[in-house]
Amino acid sequence: MKLQKRIGIFLMTLVMTIFANAQDKKASPAETVTGKINGATITINYGSPSVKGRAIWGELVPFGEVWRAGANEATTFETDKEITVEGKKLPAGKYAFFVIPEKDAATIIFNKEWKQWGAYKMDAKQDQLRVKVTPKKSASMTEKLVYKINKDNITLSWENWDIPVKIK
Repeated sequence: MKLQKRIGIFLMTLVMTIFANAQDKKASPAETVTGKINGATITINYGSPSVKGRAIWGELVPFGEVWRAGANEATTFETDKEITVEGKKLPAGKYAFFVIPEKDAATIIFNKEWKQWGAYKMDAKQDQLRVKVTPKKSASMTEKLVYKINKDNITLSWENWDIPVKIK
């Protein structure tokens, strides 16, 4: 009888552990991408939400409002060297990275207050740089938000949009 009791306790512990671990999975897990553009090392940290059948641009992410460019904490953008973003200088440093999407354009914001939750208390007076870019329709649907560091740009891809930002 003792063996059966031990097996029962073991199985119950196993089930509880599996259940507890399943609860730890975030809906928008933290992701990091690092790469080099023109000798500068760039690192982007972001929460990666999924589309989950929702309409994103203009609905979940409203047009005309500052968005954290990911989920949870504000997305951060870090460069170890001065770079140019859409032709404008951005000093080396770590920034909160925000987007104001519009139907045919997007404003990209690099804010000096990089440690913040979402975009709720974003202070425009702390902006280091703002640039306008043109989103493009994606070749295919992107379920999970992803950033890519390419040879001359970074691209945010989610749902049916790619938002490229030229960097030198």
